[in-house]
Amino acid sequence: MGVFPTDILRCAMLKTPAVKYPPFLPPTYPDRTWPDRRLERAPRWCSTDLRDGNQALVEPMDLARKNRLYDLLVRLGFKEIEVAFPAASAVEQAFVRSLIDDNRIPADVTLQVMTPARPPLIATTIAALAGAPRAIVHLYNATAPLFRRVVFGLDQTQTVALAVEGTRLIRELTEARPETRWTYQYSPETFCFTEWEFALEICERVRETWGPTAERPLILNLPTTVEVAMPNAFADQIEWFHRHLSSREHVTLSVHPHNDRGTAVATAEQALLAGAERIEGCLFGNGERTGNVDLLTLALNLYTQGIDPGLDFSALDEVKEVLEWCTGLPVPARHPYAGALVYTAFSGSHQDAIRKGFAAREARGEARWEIPYLPLDPADVGRSYEAVIRVNSQSGKGGAAWVVERALGVSLPKGLQADFGRRVQALADAQGGELDAEAVCALFARAYFVEDSPALRLIDHHLSRDGETCVFRGTVSRGQEPPYAVEGRGNGSLSSALAALASVGVCLSVRAFSEQSLERGAEARAIAFLEAEAAGGRSVFGVGLDTDTTLAALRAVVSAANAVLGDA
Repeated sequence: MGVFPTDILRCAMLKTPAVKYPPFLPPTYPDRTWPDRRLERAPRWCSTDLRDGNQALVEPMDLARKNRLYDLLVRLGFKEIEVAFPAASAVEQAFVRSLIDDNRIPADVTLQVMTPARPPLIATTIAALAGAPRAIVHLYNATAPLFRRVVFGLDQTQTVALAVEGTRLIRELTEARPETRWTYQYSPETFCFTEWEFALEICERVRETWGPTAERPLILNLPTTVEVAMPNAFADQIEWFHRHLSSREHVTLSVHPHNDRGTAVATAEQALLAGAERIEGCLFGNGERTGNVDLLTLALNLYTQGIDPGLDFSALDEVKEVLEWCTGLPVPARHPYAGALVYTAFSGSHQDAIRKGFAAREARGEARWEIPYLPLDPADVGRSYEAVIRVNSQSGKGGAAWVVERALGVSLPKGLQADFGRRVQALADAQGGELDAEAVCALFARAYFVEDSPALRLIDHHLSRDGETCVFRGTVSRGQEPPYAVEGRGNGSLSSALAALASVGVCLSVRAFSEQSLERGAEARAIAFLEAEAAGGRSVFGVGLDTDTTLAALRAVVSAANAVLGDA
């Protein structure tokens, strides 16, 4: 018998899924205004990595991992950090106490902790925060009809009473500890599929019970604990709530999107347009099931639209390393902004566009970032440009040229790019897999820096003038033959050298020639590029490198000659 029952193996996706999965139909809201708004500032950020992210791990973090992650969150600039669920375990309580007792809370950082609406657990939670300079106590209870009916067996009146009594107890316990500046946060779970009017009603009752003021702030946190609709439906709900809530000026609207439909980032962005001011989530989207909204992606989305997110991801690889160590979860290679391959192009057309974009930006000398396929400058998050273009069998001339140009600091002529691209393609096909920069540059040297080839070598040379004519006299060796003298005449050093080679049977004519400097100063090297026409009209290419520009040009001639002899 197989591992799986045969009746399971026979199952298939439904042809009429609406029978099993009826669509979620939110109320219509034709008065919406959020689609015409633009984001102009970052929200208040709250990291829930140490609580929501931690409770989603197969192996929850120990104190060492919690401490390392907390230190990272502080360095990144988070001012509100949900650090624990104190009533859940002794480790959670010990971590909160260590932060307070060891004075590890910066003056601008507020700890947040979470508790369900159960009196004993509320009391344990408040006690864990004793002596904290600032604290947010986060209470939640289930408000959605599915949870009320199936999980808790409560009606709306009982659900409201649970929230109100929990709020009243938290107010009493916090007022008894005036040494701490308390903020209260309430979450109706799950807000996104709670009836609009009921969600408003329960939050109004909580607000009345807490009595928010400037000295006693209130956060209403509206979670998509489980995504059930497209982001625009949630934005409508947020705007409706925002416009109908009493004493709105005394309340901070927060959202806590999960990612069940893969749209948590879009949900958060549209919620901000609709009136939300604060976002809760995790770095890299950690959390239950498909995770919370990814705060890193959300913050860098703002950054690429010219908005300072207030969070510092300039050492993104370090952030990734710490999160992977603390959570045991790898960051996917294609994760937005942080993945190992997100700034890398293998496709030839992408590589060519990126390379031209860098060249155009350098020519303009502008700060503005306009590079095809790269919405963010990798340098801004601590990445180098070396991995922007990587070469494999899918790459084209642009990718090969980029690697060599980055190594030499020059721009390859268009014809040479195409010729070298074909050579790289052939090598990649033959070897399979990726060619690293060292392999690409070695191939370039073998293909064009061939002045030391056993086929033809320039041993010495002398240039002179005979009236308007340039005379080239030199000594060359060819294969195993003894060295012999050559002579040629032309209107310059290049044409006279080509004439000298013609005298020994290597006939080339110039199609294009250019030189570039590799460095600055008296000892700067020059690199010369020659495209020449050989027998049959085909193009061959030569490259020469020397501190003397004339000798660099002559080396390019010999390089091109060896291309002909190598094919003979």
